[in-house]
Amino acid sequence: MSTPPPIRVPYGPHPDQWGDLHLPAPGGGRPGGGWRGIAVVIHGGYWRDRYTAELGAPVARDLAEHGIVAWNLEYRRAATDGPDGSRTAGDGGWPATFLDVAAGIDRLADVPVLDLLAGDDAARLAELLSAGRVVSLGHSAGGHLAVWAAGRHRLPVGAPGAAPAGEGPRVALRGVVSQAGVLGLAEAEARGLSSHAARNLMGGASTDSAELAQAFRLADPMCALPIGVPVHAVHSRDDDAVPFALSEAYVAAARAAGDPAVLHVTSGDHMAVIDPAHEAYRLCRSLAEELLG
Repeated sequence: MSTPPPIRVPYGPHPDQWGDLHLPAPGGGRPGGGWRGIAVVIHGGYWRDRYTAELGAPVARDLAEHGIVAWNLEYRRAATDGPDGSRTAGDGGWPATFLDVAAGIDRLADVPVLDLLAGDDAARLAELLSAGRVVSLGHSAGGHLAVWAAGRHRLPVGAPGAAPAGEGPRVALRGVVSQAGVLGLAEAEARGLSSHAARNLMGGASTDSAELAQAFRLADPMCALPIGVPVHAVHSRDDDAVPFALSEAYVAAARAAGDPAVLHVTSGDHMAVIDPAHEAYRLCRSLAEELLG
């Protein structure tokens, strides 16, 4: 039985502040029925506005077909420089992109009360949220954002994306599958990846200023360790867009800090991990299922 069409839910007034909620087919889309849990899908594209949540749609559909509610999240993204010297508006970047990811994930807690879901679906979703059965799959720059979001409870009060004093995030992630993630923001900048995409995200022409250096620390998952959340970093050594070394370094640092992080070496190019027909993606799905229990 095919899954129903996704439900688009805004979480803010900007045209890019929305998520598509993909629900499993009646019966859960798997033997025995029922929903496994919720997965927040965060797309990549080096944080630039030319790339959209369409990148995450095949993943979201596949997860729903396997009994997992998928929340394919769009967010404001940073500007893109054209080859002719032109530059798009790019309403995201620091801190807007991070505020959006935090608000978009937390918005899940509001969905059941919006009368958007038919029949018992709202109650099922509320039950999953109450049980904390929420994970994230993030690809490339989305892997960075997913791991950053899993560590929101480690952010200082007042930092972009941080919960109010004395509280945790409204929706906490119980685990992350990073799909060829940019898991070291400072290292990405040091390597000049994708024409200094990290610097472009953070909005600074130079990383020498104290203010920008502090922003990098708040935005870099390497600086939040330990987060106490399982992270499965899935990456191919043949990836020519995001170096394998970034996942390798994150997992080593996370494990040294006491976090339950695991590095999974897979095959294929940068896009294989979000291609439902590829074994690299199927590994990602199985890891999400494992995290959901």
